[in-house]
Amino acid sequence: MYPVGLAGNALTSSFYSKVSMSESPPERPDTPCVAVCSTTFDDVCRGCGRTVNEVAHWVFMTEEEKTKVWERITAEGYPRRQG
Repeated sequence: MYPVGLAGNALTSSFYSKVSMSESPPERPDTPCVAVCSTTFDDVCRGCGRTVNEVAHWVFMTEEEKTKVWERITAEGYPRRQG
C-alpha cells in the first residue's frame, strides 16, 4: 500500500515519465554531514568523520578532493548516522 497521495498521483507519474532511464541517482549525498556535529577534544567530527578544516572548506573543494575525503571517511566507518 502506498502512502496517501502517492499512488496514482499525476505529479508523481509526470515526474517519473520525464526521468530518463539512463540517468542514475547520485551515488552519495553531496555532503557527509549527518547533523551530529561534535569535535569536542578532537579535530575530527564524530558524526561525519571530517576534520574541522574539511568541514570549513567543503563547499570550496573540488569533486576530486571531496572524493578523497569520502573514500577516507567511509574506510574509517563514517558517516555515523544515529538511529
